[in-house]
Amino acid sequence: MVQSDLDSRKSAEHFVSYSHIFHIANAITGTGRLRLSLSGQNCALPSLKWTTGVKQGGHIQEVKANNVIKETMCSTGTKAELQQTLSEPALVLELKTRRPPSLEGRAGCETWSVDFSPDGAWFAWSMGHGIVWVVAWPLDSEDSQNGETDRGDKSFSCGHPVWGLAFGPRPPKSAAAPRPAKTSSKWNKSLLLATGLENGVIKIWNVLTGDAVFDLRGHEGVVRDLVFPQNGTLTLVSSSRDKTLRIWDLAQKGKKVQVLSGHKDWISCCCVSSDCSMIASVGRFDRMVCLWSLRSYTFIRNLSGGTNKTLYLLSSCDFSPDGAVLATAAFSGSSWWIDLWDPYTAEKLATLLDYAEDYRQKQISAIQFSPNGLHLAMVTDDRALRVWEPGQKGMVMQTKVERDSNGLCCNYHPRGGVVATGTREGHVRFWRAPRTVPSLCHLCRSILRHSVSTHQMEPLPLPKRILEYLTYRNIPDRLETCCSSDEEEWLK
Repeated sequence: MVQSDLDSRKSAEHFVSYSHIFHIANAITGTGRLRLSLSGQNCALPSLKWTTGVKQGGHIQEVKANNVIKETMCSTGTKAELQQTLSEPALVLELKTRRPPSLEGRAGCETWSVDFSPDGAWFAWSMGHGIVWVVAWPLDSEDSQNGETDRGDKSFSCGHPVWGLAFGPRPPKSAAAPRPAKTSSKWNKSLLLATGLENGVIKIWNVLTGDAVFDLRGHEGVVRDLVFPQNGTLTLVSSSRDKTLRIWDLAQKGKKVQVLSGHKDWISCCCVSSDCSMIASVGRFDRMVCLWSLRSYTFIRNLSGGTNKTLYLLSSCDFSPDGAVLATAAFSGSSWWIDLWDPYTAEKLATLLDYAEDYRQKQISAIQFSPNGLHLAMVTDDRALRVWEPGQKGMVMQTKVERDSNGLCCNYHPRGGVVATGTREGHVRFWRAPRTVPSLCHLCRSILRHSVSTHQMEPLPLPKRILEYLTYRNIPDRLETCCSSDEEEWLK
């Protein structure tokens, strides 16, 4: 169990007493690096005013306004070179917090969780030492370029290290149509942010006002993960190291709560299916993948048989957007793997396995499906980000091999195109994700499987190949890849 060796209250005060500097590098246009310098004792962020500086010949010019420094770097590459860059994995933005040397690398500065609001207009980042920063997205918007000062960026001081966070409520899938970032919809007017703390408390914040609404108490260990079901309600699901999940009704300020018990050790992660019928949770040490009913608050089944290894740890899980596939991530010794399951039948559909030729320790920290369900993003210790399309050979994209990427979490923007990853140093990176137009077959399957279970699909008088496609049985069952090279080989 990771414990901060600093008193949480003192560390929070220390953290906000010196300047915060965020470096933002723009790799899509090849023309940007933004540096924000925020100083002061007050935890609330000042209003930001963006100033555009004119650059010539690749030189850097700094323009300072309202404690903000914007550095723009001109690209000297040719058009062909820029086009080549766009086809490769690119780091879009990077936010870094500068701390005193005495705090660098110490427990408590990790970014354990990041999240985008349902409409994509806000981004939340647990930046270490009990501080959560909420910023308007995109960071370099048109309003910013036009001199708009009221961005609404703010920070929340939680008093204890933040391990999980989530925006809510989340609208039903049918209502989650793309909308402008600066929207005045009902989802934004009542937008909440839930933060799960190391001391077991869950704090609920009003994003627009920056006020703490109330606390949820009941967990006796670190609140590791938080999820708002995609049904528009004020229901919150939390998982904790106290081996339980709790389902809170925020409309009643958490006075009505359902407790789900069954895990034998820490719960690493939890997720909710798109139709809000099931909750999945993974136990880090008990190696249990549990499915629960969100309607009756009962245990459904434990998924097993994913591996023949006896010693391994489970780290993450996520439902596909249509709810027909559950992905789980695990690691052991010199390998990590992702299993794809049918949550209705408990059948293992496919496995992606990565191993190290030099038998060094391998770890996978987080996984998440893309909003359209085509891709699965993953954060591992040897690569900052990988994106895999289940059923296809190789990776859609992957960053270069690193000795230690220090990645801890990942989250897709609701409209796709960008993946945010958090690191052990308390930094956040934004990567340009592949934008693939889904095929008509994939769209039809997604719509159908959102409301039709595997048990309902199997009796239908459909050709075998069509039925296999609709139930994801067409995915090759195994892919192995070696971390020391970029070559993958399918095994029959």
